Amino acid sequence: MNKVASHEPARHPQDLERLLVSRQRAGDVDGMAALYELHAVIDCGDGELVSGSEAIRAFFAGLVAIGRKFDFGDQRAAITSGDLALTSTRCQMAA
Repeated sequence: MNKVASHEPARHPQDLERLLVSRQRAGDVDGMAALYELHAVIDCGDGELVSGSEAIRAFFAGLVAIGRKFDFGDQRAAITSGDLALTSTRCQMAA
């Protein structure tokens, strides 16, 4: 299990990319998954959707296990409605 002193919350949807990339680079799978709501959906590209907290955690665990690192990407402005936000970032994996 990863040891992380604290998990800074995403206070604004635009915080998500910065927090996700830093946690992924640190190997903090639990911290990555904590950024998503219980029933969140991630579009992984190529038509693959990952839905729900356990599946999202497993997806991120797989990425961390293979040792690939995220690069910061082209983050679009979030679309918000009340406390719901749709975020989108085109990113690439670092070599």
